[in-house]
Amino acid sequence: MEAILPNMRETIPMLVAFVVLLIVLGKFGWPLLDGILEKRATTIREALKKSEEAQAEAERTLAEYKKELANAKAQAAEIVAEAKKTGEAVKADIQAQAQAESAAMIEKAKSTIEAEKKAAVAELQGSIVDISVAVAERLIGEDLSDDEHRKIIERYVNEAGSLNAG
Repeated sequence: MEAILPNMRETIPMLVAFVVLLIVLGKFGWPLLDGILEKRATTIREALKKSEEAQAEAERTLAEYKKELANAKAQAAEIVAEAKKTGEAVKADIQAQAQAESAAMIEKAKSTIEAEKKAAVAELQGSIVDISVAVAERLIGEDLSDDEHRKIIERYVNEAGSLNAG
């Protein structure tokens, strides 16, 4: 039993020391400890309030950035569409210009070919006249004047040419 129950000679001084310690702590320690705990609680409350405000600000800023990003995407899409439209207009202009140039080149080539054809036909008719005069002189054996031969042959060539053209 002695091991379980304390010795009375030691119990009374311990009890007196405990009561004195309790009075000193109640008068000086608890108010100080209570002030520290209250200050800590206030600091935590303020930190939580600031954290909530910062989170609300971050969410607001995020919403603004999302809105600006959506606007930027819309503007980019608009710019791309406008560039595509402009590109297609330029392409159409270039194609029209190329077609006009090719038509002009074809028309110029046709006129050149027609002029060269007429020159070749005229030269060929002149050659035929000269050859025909020489052949006629040999066949007829008479010497017609050069002008007479030319008139006869030119009439023949013109008649033959008008038959081919019709």
